[in-house]
Amino acid sequence: MAKKNSRATRAKIVSAAWKLFYEQGYEDTTVEEIIEVSQTSKGSFYHYFDGKDALLSTLSSLFDEKYEELMETLDPEMNAMDQLLYLNSELFGMIENSISLDLLARLLSTQLTTSGEKHLLDHNRIYYKLLRRIIARGQEKGELDSKSSVSEMVKLYALAERALMYDWCLCGGEYSLRKYSADIMSGFLSSFLPK
Repeated sequence: MAKKNSRATRAKIVSAAWKLFYEQGYEDTTVEEIIEVSQTSKGSFYHYFDGKDALLSTLSSLFDEKYEELMETLDPEMNAMDQLLYLNSELFGMIENSISLDLLARLLSTQLTTSGEKHLLDHNRIYYKLLRRIIARGQEKGELDSKSSVSEMVKLYALAERALMYDWCLCGGEYSLRKYSADIMSGFLSSFLPK
């Protein structure tokens, strides 16, 4: 029970932080405001995080929460290609509507410069587990090419998504990430189809 409460407290802090970051911007959000909105204590905050900067790495957790939601709405009758395109569209829609451009850029830059854990590359994330499952099933059903390994295909898919996010940040969000990605990802993923 204590472990469940611990996860719930951490999740409340993360959720409150990202809500405030989106509404006010990262620089204008204080730890005190995060504590107030999350209805936790200063002790709880510092038990989980060294400071506000430590919350940047939790964006991958928000992405995984979205993937957990999407796992329940994923139509098992869809082929693997359509499932991958659906996941991409829904995640990028969430990013456009609830993650500010500067925060996404900040996260991507911290992943480039950190000497510690690279959260976006953590293969224990729900993101990677879900991709492996979809691609493996797609290969079993003959919907996806089986000449490449599941791991190679997952790596390519994740690489394409990171490249699209990076470009969107680089271009200052001048286009719809979701719409642009729909065009690019369908063309890119066609290389996953059986020859």
